[in-house]
Amino acid sequence: MEIPFTQEEICDAIIDTIKENNLKGCYIRPITYRGYGELGVNPLNCPVNTTIAVWKWGAYIGEEEMEQGANIGISTWRKPAPGTFPVLAKAAANYMNSQLANLEAGEHGYDEAIQLDYHGHVAEGSGENIFIVENGKLITPDLGSSILKGITRDSVMTIAKDLGYEVSEETISRERLYLADEVFFTGSAAEVTPIRAIDNRQIDIGSRGPVTKELQEKYFDAVYGRSEDIHNWLTYVE
Repeated sequence: MEIPFTQEEICDAIIDTIKENNLKGCYIRPITYRGYGELGVNPLNCPVNTTIAVWKWGAYIGEEEMEQGANIGISTWRKPAPGTFPVLAKAAANYMNSQLANLEAGEHGYDEAIQLDYHGHVAEGSGENIFIVENGKLITPDLGSSILKGITRDSVMTIAKDLGYEVSEETISRERLYLADEVFFTGSAAEVTPIRAIDNRQIDIGSRGPVTKELQEKYFDAVYGRSEDIHNWLTYVE
């Protein structure tokens, strides 16, 4: 789809929308989609529309879970294989797979789901990327594991490297989740959310670990402007 606006125009519109709604903190969702034209599998005769939504949104998985850690279950719904559709795209159609996993997790009493890829390796959460900590090293699934290349994932990797942590992208087997020293989610909504248990198996001490806590604090320092913006990440509304 050819987006009918420049990146600068969309950024300006986001800022204007936040101002117009007098929001001091919010989630931002710009979305480009095929609007009304005709019904059918071929969308090319439908116009390309862009909408920007902003709203107040607290901790995605829960305020308590941000400190104590979330209880997660491995989903039976796996991520799609290569050649099905582009999993690297942040496309609304891709989220049906995520919805199924998230609904299943809720039905089983979990806060959220972890999905495996078509090989049975760890992929991501229903709406989050995932990291494990082993012996002080951060490890996250590589792009071949049917994951979304998240912006928050990239930001946390950058922060970790700034702090001197070794960061690796690689294939992660399911059992490594259970044996990890720490596990946490990252995402625009989830931000940095620790995981205390997976499939009712306690992860190490069963609460937020020291590496996750440090990364969480540094991440919030960055997004709230409490630290120097050395990576030029911030856009000022006022």
